[in-house]
Order: sequence, then structure tokens, then C-alpha cells
Amino acid sequence: MIPQSIYQVILATMKPEKIQQLIQQGMPAATVEVSGGEGKYVAQVISDEFAELSLIKRHKLVYACVGNEIASGELHALTIVAKTPAEMPAA
Repeated sequence: MIPQSIYQVILATMKPEKIQQLIQQGMPAATVEVSGGEGKYVAQVISDEFAELSLIKRHKLVYACVGNEIASGELHALTIVAKTPAEMPAA
């Protein structure tokens, strides 16, 4: 079990904006929105790169952008919504 003080430091280090920046750097053509906090985040990633890819392959593309942060424990939980622009509801 992680001591509470270390756990609080981990939770305080990763911000949604940082996650968004990391994904955007790895997938520059994507539209990325990240919400959440306290170690639990949701990333909505919209990209033509996802066309004809399975859900698992889509998630792998996004996870590759934040792999170091997940491995280090800086990023604890990330829910990914990965869609193409055509899969998004009309506004």
C-alpha cells in the first residue's frame, strides 16, 4: 500500500492540461479534451488516425503518448474515448 503522503504527491502532480499536451504532442492532428482529477482522468481524442482501427488499437495509440507517465505512476487512471470525426454526433 502506498503511504498517504506519497499518494497525495502523485495525485497532485498530473493535471488534465499536461495529459492533453502529451496526447496532442503524440497525435498532432487530433482534437483532445481531458477532464477529471485526483488521479482519474477521461481523455476524449478525435482523430482521422482512428479510421478502420479496432478499439484496442485506438487505445494503444493514445496510451503510447502517456506511457512514461503511466509507467512512473504519475498518471494512475485514464479512460479513453477514441473516435473519428465521422463517429461524433452532429452538433
